[in-house]
Amino acid sequence: MTEPSTTTPISTDQLRAAVAAAFPALRAELEALVRIPSVSNGEFDQAHVAASAAAVAELLRGVGMPEVQIVHSTLPDGGVGAPAVIARRPAPDGAPTVLLYAHHDVQPPGDEGWDTDPFEPTERGGRLYGRGAADDKAGVIAHVGALRVLADTLGVGVTVFVEGEEEIGSPTFATFLETYQDLLVADVIVVADSANWRVGVPGLTTSLRGLVDLEVEVAVLEHAVHSGMFGGPVLDALTLLSRLIATLHDDAGDVAVAGLVSAPDPVIDYAEAELRADAAMLDGTQLAGTGPLTARLWTRPALSVLGIDAPSVARASNTIAPRASAKLSLRIAPGQDPAAAHAALTAHLHANAPFGARVTVTPGDEGRPFKAPADSGAMRAARWAFEQAWGTPPVDIGLGGSVPFIAQLLDVFPDASILVTGVEDPDSRAHGANESVHLAELEKVVLAEALLLTRLAPRATTSPRVE
Repeated sequence: MTEPSTTTPISTDQLRAAVAAAFPALRAELEALVRIPSVSNGEFDQAHVAASAAAVAELLRGVGMPEVQIVHSTLPDGGVGAPAVIARRPAPDGAPTVLLYAHHDVQPPGDEGWDTDPFEPTERGGRLYGRGAADDKAGVIAHVGALRVLADTLGVGVTVFVEGEEEIGSPTFATFLETYQDLLVADVIVVADSANWRVGVPGLTTSLRGLVDLEVEVAVLEHAVHSGMFGGPVLDALTLLSRLIATLHDDAGDVAVAGLVSAPDPVIDYAEAELRADAAMLDGTQLAGTGPLTARLWTRPALSVLGIDAPSVARASNTIAPRASAKLSLRIAPGQDPAAAHAALTAHLHANAPFGARVTVTPGDEGRPFKAPADSGAMRAARWAFEQAWGTPPVDIGLGGSVPFIAQLLDVFPDASILVTGVEDPDSRAHGANESVHLAELEKVVLAEALLLTRLAPRATTSPRVE
């Protein structure tokens, strides 16, 4: 990519003032989006997801995007994916095109823990609370705000892509990219679905762990038998499953599956007290694993049990359970091949079957990890923009969670530079009760994105070629 421009059509101070003036309206628009319960989980009313897509499309029309459409992917079985919005503004001659990604669907609200109605945005202490307030309707507003304040001074082409099924794993994303590839082609891709280091300190996400999940069943009997008559020599399947799960970590809490890789430790570390507070850990509980906390969170494998199928306490009888199963989620480090990680975990489960129990593994989802180049032209432009917006340089951070569609984007657009940015902070509680966005930070995110877009515009005297 060309070196970032040292001149812009509008100054940083002018942009800062424009963002401040526009922010009350942007906040109101975010609140309106939060009021739409656009839960993409199929157990919820999908009419709300359609309404959310329509609202996003209207916002993009309102900031002058000349081409706005709501589209779906069509599946081989005749089904369709969730509604997504694509808005396009062609690039000026010789200028690059920037793709701005966000998603408008949200997680279910959950049954408890909210202090206020999850779909009625509420401000407390400078934070706006509500499902999707941070993840990721604030990302939508960041794009809308940057385009609004730049208006006709925009010196690059822009495509805005707002997905409608990210929170269910983007199941039709590959088909969507195949169908709409020509509309989404870009030189730089900005994914606004990550987090900053903390309030007041911006972050650029340079690595993401990948994902492998599976279900493992342990079986010991053809059918349940009386626990008094056969208990002793016959262990129940839940005990056997528990013993198998216990082999997944060593005594220190590190993952004990042979064949998994780790990436180099990050430069920055995470204070234990901050992690404990951010994770809402109970007093007296100990952290698992060894090494820097950021390495345990970002660049080493992590293995969790997400659920167990076994007789419930309420319905338990005096019988030995014949079978039990668990869903395992393995986060894999940058540099790990998902198929190799799945094979390693499967081999471990079979090799450690307790007391000869029958172990059956059913594969689940896979997602590749991501590692960004630290010194691309787009990354340099982003570092400048973030430092201007916050008054402090951004921190390179990893993300323990997985965003598998980023690898899919790179498959389709291998020459594009991808920047992973975000509006969240450690207090945002995305996916949990009392999700929120820090409003002053969101204003800085809008400014940073506007500055980034100006910085990506080519100099009049140099080639705008993106490398």
